[in-house]
Amino acid sequence: MAKKKSMPDSALMEGYMPQHIAIIMDGNGRWAQQRLLPRTLGHRAGMSALKKVVQTCDELRVPFLTVFAFSTENWKRPETEVNYLMNLLVEFLHRELDELHRNNVQIHVLGDYEATPPKCQDEIRRALALTRHNTGLIFNIALNYGSRREIVDAAKSISKRVLSGEIQLDSIDEHLFAQCLYTAEMPDPDLLIRTAGEKRISNFLLWQVAYAEIVVSDVLWPDFTPEELYRAIKEFQGRDRRFGGLKK
Repeated sequence: MAKKKSMPDSALMEGYMPQHIAIIMDGNGRWAQQRLLPRTLGHRAGMSALKKVVQTCDELRVPFLTVFAFSTENWKRPETEVNYLMNLLVEFLHRELDELHRNNVQIHVLGDYEATPPKCQDEIRRALALTRHNTGLIFNIALNYGSRREIVDAAKSISKRVLSGEIQLDSIDEHLFAQCLYTAEMPDPDLLIRTAGEKRISNFLLWQVAYAEIVVSDVLWPDFTPEELYRAIKEFQGRDRRFGGLKK
């Protein structure tokens, strides 16, 4: 993650940067198939794209970045591919962690990472511990994550507090519910990017993206460059965000 800018900041409107970018990284398998390569090499190429996007968000001083790395449904994939993805995450953290730390990036994991292999858990715990006091980009990795499970977990947490008498039923509102999600204390994403041309949310941050601007890119994730990120941000900047109201 060398500190080299891919495009000048003047290419974007000053003072109107998204505060939280969420990305559904799609197209690794298709990228590999188009090149007659194993799907695993598509995932490896996708890891290189991720590194560049994290670097660019850091350069642009985007406060929060959340990427969908592995869903609760991805366990249905062939065991060899699942194992490769887990090993790739370990490799990414092991190789990039020191530089991420030097760049003041704070890593979070959204989801049940304790269900991943032990070596993956160990690398995640090391990353969380090392970067926990950093004050730069908040880099969320959604791992073994499913938004419906997250919402159910929040409902269970609130139910326990009601039953224990800690809170009253009438005190439950949207703010309280949001504080029980994995993204508590974080702003909701205002820009959601999905690559590879797919037009689905795929059980990703269902509560949080209620008013996110969605940008669908036809580019397969391994080919998603910093320039593609700039294009998505420029499209976001051109949107008229009314949040259900009328433009003043």
